[in-house]
Amino acid sequence: MTISDDDTRHIARAVQLAAQALDAGDEPFGSVLVAADGTVLAEDRNRVGSGDDTMHPEFELARWAARNLDLDARASAVVYTSGEHCPMCSAAHAWVGLGRIVYAASAEQIGGWRASWGVAPSVVSALPIGAVAPGIPVDGPVAPFDDDVRALLQRAAGR
Repeated sequence: MTISDDDTRHIARAVQLAAQALDAGDEPFGSVLVAADGTVLAEDRNRVGSGDDTMHPEFELARWAARNLDLDARASAVVYTSGEHCPMCSAAHAWVGLGRIVYAASAEQIGGWRASWGVAPSVVSALPIGAVAPGIPVDGPVAPFDDDVRALLQRAAGR
């Protein structure tokens, strides 16, 4: 796995969005959609506090891409995200034809941390992106950003 300076900048932004989500009372996850030329196309944060547990940033970016990008632009775009996509978001990413995913913390890490803090497991099984969408190139976890995500999740667990 090779992480470039641009990758580092965008994954840092995704973690900042995760912190904003936590500060707003949502789960601490954030994502950034970046074009092949490095232009930030869209970004979002988790919004499940609205009562809609499908309001994941990765899912919203997939919807945005489907409405706003042609197939070639989607395929060459990269999604940077604080946590590895859940199965719903992995499927949405694949269905709309988005490209590479770079995540700070893996689903396995997140599940392990939450279990160690006594947090109930998710109602949906955590699966690696490749198990849901095997054709998508994936890089992660990315240190030291995984530690930042761990700290955010631990704050969320203490609420």
